[in-house]
Amino acid sequence: MDFKLELVPVPVTDVDRAKQFYQEQAGFHLDHDVLPSATVRVVQLTPIGSACSIVLTTGLSGMAMAPGVLRGLHLVVEDIDQARQELVNRGVAVGEVSDMGGIKYASFSDPDGNTWTLQYIPAHYRNR
Repeated sequence: MDFKLELVPVPVTDVDRAKQFYQEQAGFHLDHDVLPSATVRVVQLTPIGSACSIVLTTGLSGMAMAPGVLRGLHLVVEDIDQARQELVNRGVAVGEVSDMGGIKYASFSDPDGNTWTLQYIPAHYRNR
């Protein structure tokens, strides 16, 4: 039985501001932006090349979290310097690359303070 993580709720204060950040600055693909009722909005975006999306919502009490509490979501990349530079070029404030014994990281935050980490793992570390 496969257990696939395919959707992660990201708590934000302003869905439009977060949608703009993730779509225009972080470069995520907009999957949909729907209003299933007068009080509910669901915006789903997917990082390019990912099988897992994020969802920004209003009006769904079962998914309520304080904005900015998500920490360390990882975006695994093949070239961390290129990925970092792409985000910087789009206006995202990304920290410097840290090398932790061959595995490299660089972090950034969305407008609400949810944090993301770019992660590069060399091939020889995979499938151990």
